[in-house]
Amino acid sequence: MKKIWRIIGISVFILLALGVWFWQRNSYSKADLKFEIIAPKEATAGEEITYTVQWKNNGQISLENPVLVFEYPQGSVPSDGNSLRNTIQVSEIYPGQEQTKQFKGRLFGKEGSLQEARASLTYAPKNINARYEAETKGASVISFVPLSFELDMPSRTESSQQFSFALNYFSNSEYPLSDLRIKIEYPEGFEFAQAAPSPIGEDEWKLGILNKAEGGRITVRGKLEGKLQEAKIFRATLGSWKDGEFTLLKDSSKGVEITKPQIQISQVINGNTPLSVSPGQTLHYEISFKNVSERNLENLFLIVALEGNAFDFSTLQASEGSFQSGDNSVVWEAQDVPKLRFLGKGETGKVEFWIAIRQDAISPDSEDSNLTARNRILLSEAREEFEVKVNSKLVIEQKGYYQDEVFGNEGPLPPQPESKTTYTIVWQAKNYFNNVKNVKVKSILPQNVELTGKVFPGDSHLTFDSGSREVVWGAGDLLAGAGVFSQPLSVAFQVSLSPFVSQRGSPAQLMGQAQITGDDTWTAQSVTGSASAIDTTIPNDSSAQGKGIVQ
Repeated sequence: MKKIWRIIGISVFILLALGVWFWQRNSYSKADLKFEIIAPKEATAGEEITYTVQWKNNGQISLENPVLVFEYPQGSVPSDGNSLRNTIQVSEIYPGQEQTKQFKGRLFGKEGSLQEARASLTYAPKNINARYEAETKGASVISFVPLSFELDMPSRTESSQQFSFALNYFSNSEYPLSDLRIKIEYPEGFEFAQAAPSPIGEDEWKLGILNKAEGGRITVRGKLEGKLQEAKIFRATLGSWKDGEFTLLKDSSKGVEITKPQIQISQVINGNTPLSVSPGQTLHYEISFKNVSERNLENLFLIVALEGNAFDFSTLQASEGSFQSGDNSVVWEAQDVPKLRFLGKGETGKVEFWIAIRQDAISPDSEDSNLTARNRILLSEAREEFEVKVNSKLVIEQKGYYQDEVFGNEGPLPPQPESKTTYTIVWQAKNYFNNVKNVKVKSILPQNVELTGKVFPGDSHLTFDSGSREVVWGAGDLLAGAGVFSQPLSVAFQVSLSPFVSQRGSPAQLMGQAQITGDDTWTAQSVTGSASAIDTTIPNDSSAQGKGIVQ
């Protein structure tokens, strides 16, 4: 009987031992898998870095069907051009086996920001009907962003007085920065007036791509209202949009204090405040200043900075002032102007200068695509800015030919009474500065001159009123620089002259004075130009020289 119990005990022990062995063989702990991301502690924005995802099976069971998921930090650019999230089927992980997978990319973000990459590994231990998941992170700090981004603005301004400030940006990144946006957050009380370049709305600019050593400037103008000594904070941000997410790269904040005015400044041009001026026009600037403080002011100096491409600086004349060509400014000093030497409470003073608006064209690639005469005045702590829009300059050229390749003219040359001689008239329209709409050219046809009906191009909008004898060309719209930096818009038409007997011994008129008109889209003013009447001497045709007198 004892022998039987001994056999039973041994059998139970063997079964228990087998059970423990089988359980150990088929049990699994997540701690058996070492899973980590090896990442650099610091990185420069735009620099390519390498993430190494590493895993090791420290257990006794193989891990089957492992799937690795790797996610770059938000705003990164994977070097392989794929998405931020990568899913990869990896090979079976045997006991004791170590495997790695590398991912390369470029980090973007604000200086000092922590950029986290994430990874997960899902797998099924062999002979276990369950899947496990391991997760890990790898963090890098953006140590440096190779971008300059600064608000340049006055530290003080008077309430309700217009002022301007600039936002300067420059990239020194080896990697091109794309999909860039700039946004400026204005403080309460700021009234936006305008900006260059023009924003989306009033506070956002789309830059697109910024390559190494490229940059720019945004200038904003407006008014700021607030209480005396109140500080107003402006904040600007620069970042990129990718996949619907905004990644901040740089920001800049500056405060402006509301101050009490000591001096009031005003300005008139040619005795008034014009809405617009014209090319070639001489402007007489009169700048008045008044002491509105509670004390006398002494030893002041006044500076007028002339900005933009509108001025012809060779024409500048400044009474008692000196022109500084380095920064295109006029300076009046205390020793030259008595009211700057001593300005008592409530007293006023005045300075003046003359300068003409330029007449030559500006490249359409210039920042001044809409021409403005701007000037900035600085007197003690007072700042004022003024601007006046400049009308475009329309030019019409009227030329005549006997020999040409357009129509082929005929008839006696010199012209003779009671005989018809045909000529070709060419109109060429040019536009110098701003875009102009509804451009028309008009001229009067003499009584003994008729249109033959030949016009080139054939679809030109050329009309004739037989009652008024007015020829009208509807030229349409002209962009800034049209005909100056590109081929002029032109039309050619043929006329037939039958000279009067009374015109013998003198030239006969072919066309009266030509006048061009259009609507300036920038100044909302009508602009005009003219060309002299043309007769049979047709100076543009060398073959007809000396053959313009009616015989």
